[in-house]
Amino acid sequence: MMKTVLLMAASALAMGAAAPAWAQAATPVSTEAQARLIHQPWTGPYEGVPPWDRVSTESFPLAIQTAMDKLKAEFEAVATNPAAPDFQNTNLALEMAGDDMDRVFAMWGVYTSNLADKRVRALQAEWAPKISKFYNELTLDPRILKRIKSVYDRRDSLGLNAQQKRLVERDYDALVRGGALLDDAAKAQLIAVNGQLAGLYSTFNEKLQADEEKYITVTDQAELAGLSDSFIASLKAAADERKVAGWVLVNTRSVMQPVLENATNRALREKVWRSYVMRGDNGDANDTNATIAEILKLRQQRAQLLGFKTHAHLRMDDTMAKDPERAMDLMMKVWPAAVARVKQEVADMQAVADAEGAGLKIEPWDYRFYAEKVRKAKYDLDQNEIKPYFQLNKMIAGMFDAAGKLYDLEFKENTGEVPVFHPDVTTYVVTNKRTGENVGLFYMDAYARTGKRSGAWATTYRAQQRLGGDRNVLSANNNNFVKPAPGEVALISLDDASTLFHEFGHALHALLTDVEYPGLRGTPRDFVEYPSQVNENWLLTPYILKTYATHYKTGEPIPEALVQKINASETFNQGFSTVEYLSSAIVDMKLHYRTDPVADPRAFEKATLAELGMPSELVMRHRLPQFGHLFSSDSYSAGYYSYLWSETMDADTWAAFEESGDVWNREIADRFRKTLLSTGNETERVEAYRAFRGRDPDVNALLKRRGFPVTGAGAAAADRD
Repeated sequence: MMKTVLLMAASALAMGAAAPAWAQAATPVSTEAQARLIHQPWTGPYEGVPPWDRVSTESFPLAIQTAMDKLKAEFEAVATNPAAPDFQNTNLALEMAGDDMDRVFAMWGVYTSNLADKRVRALQAEWAPKISKFYNELTLDPRILKRIKSVYDRRDSLGLNAQQKRLVERDYDALVRGGALLDDAAKAQLIAVNGQLAGLYSTFNEKLQADEEKYITVTDQAELAGLSDSFIASLKAAADERKVAGWVLVNTRSVMQPVLENATNRALREKVWRSYVMRGDNGDANDTNATIAEILKLRQQRAQLLGFKTHAHLRMDDTMAKDPERAMDLMMKVWPAAVARVKQEVADMQAVADAEGAGLKIEPWDYRFYAEKVRKAKYDLDQNEIKPYFQLNKMIAGMFDAAGKLYDLEFKENTGEVPVFHPDVTTYVVTNKRTGENVGLFYMDAYARTGKRSGAWATTYRAQQRLGGDRNVLSANNNNFVKPAPGEVALISLDDASTLFHEFGHALHALLTDVEYPGLRGTPRDFVEYPSQVNENWLLTPYILKTYATHYKTGEPIPEALVQKINASETFNQGFSTVEYLSSAIVDMKLHYRTDPVADPRAFEKATLAELGMPSELVMRHRLPQFGHLFSSDSYSAGYYSYLWSETMDADTWAAFEESGDVWNREIADRFRKTLLSTGNETERVEAYRAFRGRDPDVNALLKRRGFPVTGAGAAAADRD
């Protein structure tokens, strides 16, 4: 629990939602009864499951307050314990605290991310500052610091084992980093700043979500030329859901990307593109620029108050990279090659457009469209030729099968046996095939819908720990695939399938974690994406493709000739994907790696991109006004670089499998699991990687994967001591 407290769980309330009518129909009569169901030990199979079907939005304020009261009492018992501080009555006691609060946040986090209405957003705005203040007061209590420090100062003489000693050190370091050594006046200031930030994160998210709920209506089907029949049917279903005539294009990536890749109507492409990239930046009530500016000002105040030069230094103090310069060094190793590749890609696209007599200059809303034409010309490969072989249900079965071959996990659907929070959610029992032991439950929420935040993410409703008994893990994946029309098959793109495997990698990490203490469970931000990125690699292996990439009508496996085309085009369009991501990561770091807070985010973004030499034919993957990773919480702020940092390890890890001659090599998979996946944060992750690979990761593996020129750098400097 100590880790949960020190991470300031208020950030878990950074998004907004409410229970749908179908779920509320079976709820208990009183909110008091519902609140108890939320925060007290859950009942049912698998050591208890969230009672989604018996609670409503209105029960959460009481559940939160009750859980806060209990946690405060648990901390008070530690703070007033008359016995001399030791590991058991201090660190261990705090580890055991807060189960009620964990259950509340597990459920509320789903309400605030997967379901959404104004009532939940209002509750979020009301409670986020309160929760921030509550956690600050717990962690800044001088009595808690005194006991933690007493154990810390005597850690070498208490007979602690390696894990206990690491927990003691991390508990103390986290308290100090969080401001426990500040005087009373400074603590009061810190609490106020954190409370203001919690409110601003809620405001940012509410504005962004409002913009994402906007949609474009098309009344003439001819405007949808080039789009697949199944996709057009999903647009019709979206219109029917909203009781709108025609076809509805919602303002999400799952709609934007297929339109930009396939729509022959250039005006529609531009309209969809502008709507998507201008989220939060329209000068209206949902404009987020002023909110961001206030967030940046407060973040810098907090960093200086805590003794750090910048917000980036504060956020990176407990990461693998440690210092902003090391992250920037890695990013700038890749940036020039990525920009050079974009120039080549644009030249190829412009040549196609000119040959067609299109009479246009490639613009951002043309990039994906003409990239597909170039792909067809260079590799005789059409994305629409691939999609019929990628059925969502088959790809889910494939990712389950891969987990079984690598880690002995077996997934069996049991939808209907446990409560879920929406009818679209499917559930699976997870067992260890070798031992027959139950590992936990996996929840899959695959489709986009009104009120569900955009993107894809993994969630853990109940995490593993051996302290107090092995607990069944309750893990979930959340995607925003386009839901097919009734009676149709859900087909996804190759990029969607990669996202599916990516998020499942997070779930596998949670399911395979095997630690004693909760405080040693969570990993540094720049390690978090590593297991998920590694898991993407098995998608395009021959076994998965031949077994699960089958045509949705004929059932025939994907032709070998088509697989060869996919493999041949593996580095195609890597300039676009790298620059799109990396520009966001670099702007994030530059935004937070400064002592003078940016007052005009829009102008800063424009100037920074010009300084970097950002190609005009594309935009950042996440522009600042809609960059939820940065401004819905502290989560990825000064940390978006972590995807590249993790991919450096990922590419080097996959090279180990490839070098063995067998990408299903169980000896390597077992070593990967035992040294990296199962160990949480029991050791420094840099050392854990060295234990797995025998050295630091080689950045050339990343450059080679993306088809960029390799360097003489060898092992990534970012991972050296």
